[in-house]
Amino acid sequence: MRISIITVTYNAEATIERTLKSVAQQTYPEIEHLIIDGASKDRTVAIVRKYPHAIVVSEPDNGLYDAMNKGILKATGDYLCFLNAGDALHSKDTIEHIAKEAKGADIAVIYGDTHIVDDEGNFLRGRRLTPPEHLTWRSFKEGMLVCHQAFYINRQIAQPYDLTYKFSADFDWCIRCMKEGEKRGMVNLYLHEPFADYLAEGMTTANHQASLKERFRIMAKHYGLSTTILQHIWFTIRVLVKR
Repeated sequence: MRISIITVTYNAEATIERTLKSVAQQTYPEIEHLIIDGASKDRTVAIVRKYPHAIVVSEPDNGLYDAMNKGILKATGDYLCFLNAGDALHSKDTIEHIAKEAKGADIAVIYGDTHIVDDEGNFLRGRRLTPPEHLTWRSFKEGMLVCHQAFYINRQIAQPYDLTYKFSADFDWCIRCMKEGEKRGMVNLYLHEPFADYLAEGMTTANHQASLKERFRIMAKHYGLSTTILQHIWFTIRVLVKR
């Protein structure tokens, strides 16, 4: 059982080493770590090349999701996951636990929890949205219930990212991949443990608003406009009640 971890970078010299170290320290041996770099102008590639386990491809791309598509095409593992520069696998045996459960071709997605950490790797909080016991593509009506970094997908059902989305293509991607898994009669498995330590980072207000607009379009595409409008009314009520 081979696991591919894909890290997309661009000028990530300040954060990439944390990610490289966390993969290098894994107890499980069958890991492919692909670094898809967008022709960084800093020391990112030089830092990556200090780690023998990492495979780096550095060339211009058309943005984050184009680079992710390159990673999918290059991956050779049975399962793949995306781990951002600055993020880390939660513990040294995280991949060993995942690989132990990833037996049989009938598992579409193995998913877990995520911890949000600061620049020093200190725990800040869990995510506001938590994974359900039984995840399906319909579950994402409630939002991005599983963090991208804790979503390990069978490579057989990995779809290309839709490059018409600039901010929320990962949301659409998770839904489409899970639809494909369901079509093939595959199941999804929740391991009740954190998979990743996600580096807290701010999103600009403009990008956040653009992301929300894209998510509305994605939900309308997959769940229908009426359902999406009703769901967003519920989102608004939920936010107001929690204030």
